[in-house]
Amino acid sequence: MSAVPLRNNKAAVPAVRTVTVLGATGSIGDSTMDLLRASPERYQVDALTANTNVEALAKLAIEFDARFAAVADASRYDDLKDALAGTGTECGAGETAVIEAASRPVDWLMAAVSGAAGLKPALAAVDRGTTIALANKECLVCAGDFFMQRAAQAGACILPADSEHNALFQALGSGNREELVRVIITASGGPFRTWKVSDIEQATLAQALKHPNWSMGQKITIDSASMMNKGLEVIEASCLFALTPGQIDVLVHPQSIIHGMVEFSDRSVVAQLGAPDMRTPIAHCLGWPDRIVGPAAALDLAKIGQLTFEAPDFDRFPALRLAYDALRTGRGATTVYNAANEIAVAAFIGGKIRFGAIARLVEATMNDWIRSGNLAPLTSADDAIAVDHNARNKAATLLPQIAAKAS
Repeated sequence: MSAVPLRNNKAAVPAVRTVTVLGATGSIGDSTMDLLRASPERYQVDALTANTNVEALAKLAIEFDARFAAVADASRYDDLKDALAGTGTECGAGETAVIEAASRPVDWLMAAVSGAAGLKPALAAVDRGTTIALANKECLVCAGDFFMQRAAQAGACILPADSEHNALFQALGSGNREELVRVIITASGGPFRTWKVSDIEQATLAQALKHPNWSMGQKITIDSASMMNKGLEVIEASCLFALTPGQIDVLVHPQSIIHGMVEFSDRSVVAQLGAPDMRTPIAHCLGWPDRIVGPAAALDLAKIGQLTFEAPDFDRFPALRLAYDALRTGRGATTVYNAANEIAVAAFIGGKIRFGAIARLVEATMNDWIRSGNLAPLTSADDAIAVDHNARNKAATLLPQIAAKAS
């Protein structure tokens, strides 16, 4: 049985839902808190976490009268304790405190801790059988099969919070699983959609951060420019919905109005549309199985005028091709793909490599991993974290020679 409910059957929900937000001060967390703020009569915040931003975390904990707050940076415990003195909010710091926050019994949890650090807290929520809005890519890219199996065994309900996967989730409700032919994930194409390969190679950080449609954090914006983010989403879709690589297509859609489509056996294609605003998929998860009032702008198709589509160009955006390669290889290859990309993006931000070298470093790291024979199924969080750690080290080792190579 899938941990993602493919039919939106109505279920009894409490009049007031208890909520935990992991990563409350990030961009996804900010959108989530905005929605919670709009409906105080429906939601009671139990726990909030942040990575290092104690000031913002304490402010949110006080505003929402949270029962528990945790900062991942263990050195900030005293700062958090001082900021929450006299409020009645318990506090903690370090990885164990974030896991404690995730382990607390609540009706709904937003998993928005970025990076591999989000895996163990999300698994702690899974083991409680919680309804989880999943916005952490690494849970699926690094340990997807294991994560989803464990969720199904624990009776946890996984709701996709990314716009594309949430769109697929909504569209999948129009048919039965055995009627599914394929899913189509849309991509804006990013800022370099029409650029020549030679120009993409030399793109600057400022240019990579100028996304035409979405307002996101630095890392994900760069990933969108390289289409690495779309590759990660292909991997996520495979894990979430138990799809083969051949059942997942990517279609470039510059307007970012259609977020995902599902084709069924009768050749009907069901699409989910909406303005490019992350509060829409988060609101869908927050209200599920019902719908709540969302603050995103109403969709005005007449004003938009036209929706256009293009096939993805694997030559100009090799990161997308590499995602399919990693997915077909399996056995830790997707973990390596993600880890190497994080090293490559950090190097690009730091001015150590060209933009075009991001995908080359990822490919070199994946090829080295495959040649080493270290391919084995991942059966635990520790397995995934170990592969992630080793891949980062290998990518860092390969970085100088990739940087030195001409395009």
